[in-house]
Amino acid sequence: MSLRSLLDLPVEMGWRHVLFANWPVDPETVQAHLPESLTVDTHDGRAWLSVVPFTNVAVRPQGFPEWTGFRLPELNLRTYVSHGGERRRANGRDGSGKDTGPADDGPAADRGVYFFSLDADGILGVTGARVFHHLPYYFANMSMRGEGSRIAFESERWHPGARPCDFDARYGPAGDRFTFEPGSLDEFLTERYRYYTETPGGELRYARVRHRPWPLYEADVDIDDNEVFETNGFATPDGDPVFRYSPGVDVTASGSRRVE
Repeated sequence: MSLRSLLDLPVEMGWRHVLFANWPVDPETVQAHLPESLTVDTHDGRAWLSVVPFTNVAVRPQGFPEWTGFRLPELNLRTYVSHGGERRRANGRDGSGKDTGPADDGPAADRGVYFFSLDADGILGVTGARVFHHLPYYFANMSMRGEGSRIAFESERWHPGARPCDFDARYGPAGDRFTFEPGSLDEFLTERYRYYTETPGGELRYARVRHRPWPLYEADVDIDDNEVFETNGFATPDGDPVFRYSPGVDVTASGSRRVE
């Protein structure tokens, strides 16, 4: 097996201490930043931009033992899209605890997220993701530590030739875990089992992800510094944010594939 085929295997990992910091925005604003073949998804007429800090744990090729994996703190900016303009509902809403995620020809097969940028603290992880998975990762120095029931997360991008991007926040769960309702905003923002990226040459690619439904809490959040919108060419949204926290899920992500 070649090195390239090894690194293009499906990847297993855990996503831990996840903040979904979500802002409503005008759909036309987001659509202007997307590849032509992707259509921004809306909920009650609004598009959404989400700033998502968390840490990846035990990142490794599928089938490898957890101890071979590595940790990768991450900060990304994403929005919600479909391919071909279709609006299909996602699987996995029943809270059954089963791993979910649509097959290529099943419901929600084209409904996913689009990443504008992903900052991460790990030379191997960032390099591998950029080269083999075509993801717009950037090198950053990150600090992530517990402060009581909350997480203190700080990020400072140092990627050569890239625009600076600082982020500093403290967040944690507020109240009890809740179950989202079908058709709710929480379902819209979290029940996504495909992500899209665009290569520097303009090729649209995707990968599928599988995991149990997100355990969600309302979140207690203080953001002291957030350059993520400006760095990606967006004005800071005027609308009121919606914050959600999750302790995390275990994930399997497919290799990167070209959208046909």
